[in-house]
Amino acid sequence: MDVPIELVMPPLVLPIVKLIGKVVPSFLYQRTFFIGSACSDEGHVGIDPKFLKNSGLTQDDIFICIQEAAEKQAKKYNAPMLVWKDFPKTFHQVLLKISKSRDLFPLVSFPSALVTLQGNKTDDYIASLKSSRRQKLNKKLITAMAAPLDVSVVHLPDNQTLHQLYRLFSRTYLKGKTKFEELTPEFFEFISREKEAHFIILRHQSSHEIVAFMLCFNLGEHVINKFIGMDYDAPQDWFLYFRLWIEVVNWSYKMGAKTIQSGQTAYPAKIETGHQLIPLTNFCKHRNTLMHSISKKVASLVNWDTLDQDLALYLKAYPEEKPNIETLKEEKQ
Repeated sequence: MDVPIELVMPPLVLPIVKLIGKVVPSFLYQRTFFIGSACSDEGHVGIDPKFLKNSGLTQDDIFICIQEAAEKQAKKYNAPMLVWKDFPKTFHQVLLKISKSRDLFPLVSFPSALVTLQGNKTDDYIASLKSSRRQKLNKKLITAMAAPLDVSVVHLPDNQTLHQLYRLFSRTYLKGKTKFEELTPEFFEFISREKEAHFIILRHQSSHEIVAFMLCFNLGEHVINKFIGMDYDAPQDWFLYFRLWIEVVNWSYKMGAKTIQSGQTAYPAKIETGHQLIPLTNFCKHRNTLMHSISKKVASLVNWDTLDQDLALYLKAYPEEKPNIETLKEEKQ
């Protein structure tokens, strides 16, 4: 993937990067080989414990094998940068170990957002929110629920519906300030056919046009609320995001979920709905020694407040939640 490097550049460095980009446009994009998933907000490596027991290998051995294989594939696809994408704290210890032997450096990533569902119904979730957030949400929901919209949960949508959903997703993607992977229609269709995939859809009652949706993956006690599409021409007092969100909460309770993971970006609305921000870290290696050193230095300047203006405002209110890259480095001692 060709990643726009301004996505992670701290403000201090960005003007210099843009200046170089005017002379060398290719400098603004870094061809990158990712170890991770476009459909999940956290990187995971699944290992059968029986295999570990019978083979005599350790988790460290498996990760080193993945690193070596990934370096070969990255070279094959002419991707000088290799990234373990968005790994949570549970994987830090092993990744820090191979960072030392394989010369990787950590890079603070956009946090994920997680809601823990209290009780067994939506009223319990709303009651669990801070009073100020609960009052704001209830006020918006009173207005949103009066909008002329019907809600449905669709599994395995037909081709016509899928086309409408993707078109809405694409429009929402293009409007977003921060852009990650742009999913192709083929990939969108592929993931939509998975048994875990369900669309929570809002349609206009008279025209039956889709005005908003969230694509959620039911993993039992955990729901991933990953992709969203909204018609930005709809009246603002419909509060589409909040109406969608409460319908996702309703559905998640019915599915027996205990947690909902709602992805990266659009943090103000997620914080307002009671999401906790979950730190994620990338572990990176550039094939060119000089570029590796430069990238490592730049990475040390990156944090939530340089990645996203909304996160910068959040950290002013909650400075104790700012990821400490030095603490992360100390974990490998």
